Amino acid sequence: MKKKSKLLIILLVVLAAGIYYYVTLPAINLHSSDTWFFIMLVVVAAIIWYCVRKRVGRGEIRTDKGLKILGSLLLGLGAIYLIGALLSSPIVNAKKYQKLMKVEEGEFTEDIEELSFDKIPLLDKGTAEILGDRKMGSMVDMVSQFEADDIYSQINYKDNPVRVTPLRYASLIKWFTNQSNGIPAYIRINMATQTTELVKLENGMKYTTSDHFNRNIYRHLRFAHPTYIYGDLSFEIDDNGTPYWIAPVKKFNIGLFGGETVGKVVLCNAVTGEVDTYDIDKVPEWIDRAYSADLLVQLFDYYGTLKHGFLNSVLGQKDCLKTTDGYNYLALNDDVWMYTGVTSVNGDQSNVGFVLSNQRTMETKYYKVEGATESSAMSSAEGQVQNLQYLATFPLLLNISGEPTYFIALKDDAGLVKKYAMVNVQKYQIVAIGDSVSQCEDNYLELLLSNGVKEVEKDTREVKKISGKITKIAQAVLDGTSHYYLMVEGSGDIFDISVVDFIDVVRCEAGQEVTMEYKEDKKANTVLSLQITETTKGAEE
Repeated sequence: MKKKSKLLIILLVVLAAGIYYYVTLPAINLHSSDTWFFIMLVVVAAIIWYCVRKRVGRGEIRTDKGLKILGSLLLGLGAIYLIGALLSSPIVNAKKYQKLMKVEEGEFTEDIEELSFDKIPLLDKGTAEILGDRKMGSMVDMVSQFEADDIYSQINYKDNPVRVTPLRYASLIKWFTNQSNGIPAYIRINMATQTTELVKLENGMKYTTSDHFNRNIYRHLRFAHPTYIYGDLSFEIDDNGTPYWIAPVKKFNIGLFGGETVGKVVLCNAVTGEVDTYDIDKVPEWIDRAYSADLLVQLFDYYGTLKHGFLNSVLGQKDCLKTTDGYNYLALNDDVWMYTGVTSVNGDQSNVGFVLSNQRTMETKYYKVEGATESSAMSSAEGQVQNLQYLATFPLLLNISGEPTYFIALKDDAGLVKKYAMVNVQKYQIVAIGDSVSQCEDNYLELLLSNGVKEVEKDTREVKKISGKITKIAQAVLDGTSHYYLMVEGSGDIFDISVVDFIDVVRCEAGQEVTMEYKEDKKANTVLSLQITETTKGAEE
């Protein structure tokens, strides 16, 4: 009976440890705090089991040899963990922490090109969630079984800023009735055009956050690599629209637990569950998020605050810089860059610059541009529409006519974008509001001119002259003004003539000879003078 009891106890302990591992999924890795706590929990369980088995009384606790060994083991593990944590901290490794991220100084006007508005993400995650929920509400065949997940990863897809999120099972019962086919679609939202699509898949996604047992994506990844310590998962799609889970693998560069960066990236096909692992420097270019924004912010804070050691970061704080509260994303060169402002640790209301960090490569650039903090810019924008009580989203930094400019969306109580604002970073009293992005930009450029920030550029284009017969003529209305577009014999250019400036253009027709002075433009040359050669009926005959 004693042998059976011992065997039963051992089986129960093994079963309990297995259930604990299956539920909590700790990495079997000395760099993982979960591993250390799991081992110490096993030792505590062994101590309890030993005391019950040996019937150790209170008076025997200090003298029992077996209990001493187990107690010493527990204390030893605890001491190693605490010492390892201390030796891994910035307190004794300030220089190593400060060098985890390499930061280059950049030139704003050279590095940050003026983006066309169809490449600028106009929505934040909150608005994307509202659009996603609305899209699901319109899908009668799916809304009763599925709902949109709250992931909404921002990526570049075919050179467009989009947010993507999978669907998830609406409840445990809905999982039970649908899990054989998997999740049939994901949502893709174009952040520039606000177009929302429900992308249906030929084969459903079998590996998601809302699946259970072995198909749960966290458990699937843990069983694929028991020793990997994963960072935050993200959901992305490749160039063909195939859904993947992106799981960065943490790398600890300082001691047991310190100096966290990313060493590898695990890709899991959400449909098939196929897993591939890449070193961080060999990650496919379509992946946009290997480093989370929070990790990049933390690494830059180490870089900015630990230049003169740990004590200086706490006491003197000489030359100490930190990131501001909040961040946003900017699409550059088919990558997603995390943007955040940089201010002094004294917490004043101005920025000394800003930082851009590539979420795939960790390439980081710092720009010295003094100006208002993002929160100040948000308050300025809200002040312009205070009667409407719109709320400002966290700004996006843009290059508008060579000026560092905060671009801000203004949302109503329902979370929908109603207006747009542009705030000059260095002179944040210059605030432009518009119902559309183009209108907002026009108002902003006018304010830059009226406030002396920019001057009207001198037109240095050469005045040219051409004569010939009209071969083609067409009419269009631009901003309420009629324009005629001519092509003349011997030239492939298009000539733009405003009716307001040259009313005689309405007399022109194909075959008629004209003489024009003009200046070259990209799409159509601007006509400065127009002379029509009059012909008589007899001459024509």
